[in-house]
Amino acid sequence: MPTKPCCQKQSLFGEKMANAVENENGLTTMTMMFSDDELKEVSGVKQVGGDYVEVTCGCTSHRYGDAVGRLRVFVNGYLEISCECTPGCQEGKLTPAAFEKHSGRETARKWKNNVWVIVNGEKVPLYKTVLLKYYNQALRTAHGSGRACHRDEFIRCTRCNKERRFRLRTKEECRLHHDALADPNWKCSDLPYDKITCDVEEERASRRVYRGCTGSPACKGCTSCVCFGCDICRFSDCTCQTCTDYTRNNANA
Repeated sequence: MPTKPCCQKQSLFGEKMANAVENENGLTTMTMMFSDDELKEVSGVKQVGGDYVEVTCGCTSHRYGDAVGRLRVFVNGYLEISCECTPGCQEGKLTPAAFEKHSGRETARKWKNNVWVIVNGEKVPLYKTVLLKYYNQALRTAHGSGRACHRDEFIRCTRCNKERRFRLRTKEECRLHHDALADPNWKCSDLPYDKITCDVEEERASRRVYRGCTGSPACKGCTSCVCFGCDICRFSDCTCQTCTDYTRNNANA
């Protein structure tokens, strides 16, 4: 199996948004996300957390055969795949587009068609299943009225080790944060607004808990303020894996 670079993302959530239930056949599913009827014919269904459902998935290359993984569908629309193409695969958690690329699929950039799950013993493309329901809803939200907000984020100075706040209210502010996050040598004096130096004290810990969520000022991370990709915080002219995956996914939506 070819080794490809991939993007890893960290999922942030507040309260659990659904409850796990077990039906008479012992199948654990998620209320509020998918009904038993929607998932009963899908193979390898496993509910681990309170905010996602996990199923067996795969992608087929004519050269390398089937690459198998575990797809997690989060209630906020985010999708991630843990690759199990070989024992001890080091790729970690991938976006569907990155998993498709890692599998060696010849006709890449069509992950909705090429990534499959097993339904009634047959390989069925994701776009033909209910599993993209929340992804499609999140995509429409990003292109429509938009999510409530992007919460403030912090980056630590590589010189003084102090955390500095980035407000993400506009596309320009999001780009500043995006570029600073990608800079391994970012320092306080690089902050383009609120001109500061390493001598300036960082915000008090009691103040840093306030991140700008419209639901709760002291929110620790919820689907209203934590964004995994939209037109405001992803950039088509950026070549990083995160932005590239977002652009490709939208092109195939």
